[in-house]
Amino acid sequence: MSEELGELSRIDGEVRACRKCPLWKGRLNAVPGEGRPDAKVLVVGEAPGRNEDLEGRPFVGAAGKNLEALLAEAGLSRADVFITNVVKCRPPMNRRPSRMEAETCHQYLSRQVKIIAPKLILLLGDTALKQFLPDESLAGVHGRRVVKGGESYFATYHPASVIYNPSLRPTLLRDFQKLTELLAD
Repeated sequence: MSEELGELSRIDGEVRACRKCPLWKGRLNAVPGEGRPDAKVLVVGEAPGRNEDLEGRPFVGAAGKNLEALLAEAGLSRADVFITNVVKCRPPMNRRPSRMEAETCHQYLSRQVKIIAPKLILLLGDTALKQFLPDESLAGVHGRRVVKGGESYFATYHPASVIYNPSLRPTLLRDFQKLTELLAD
């Protein structure tokens, strides 16, 4: 596990020094990700928000609190998983990352996936889904496992979505309860 820690630490340093796309200009802190290097679940969101940019950690704001509650529904805690995002720097005005920004950061994300070798990659929201499964729609695949290229994916709505659309909460809860079943396999 120390080799994995070393590799993840190397990526962390590269991300914090990265200037490969314009997002670095507006960041306070890059947010490479954090968690267990041997996690069974790799959680992938869209991008850091304001709180994440301030702290340099993923999912620390309201969406993070929702994520922690949802993980608990699946019998997991933040300490059990590795959490990261498609892009590692906050887009201006919390806009969705551009395709170029996502592709630029993908080198870091794909290396994280390879090092961690999770049992399941949990894709939170459309941006994360499209990064790994570009031909799928969130409405079509949420709440079920999709296997592609030797990786196992599970997509659901982003935890921030219930802040703006509370009617999605039951769907998110059901999806995270299904996650429990998949991890038991």
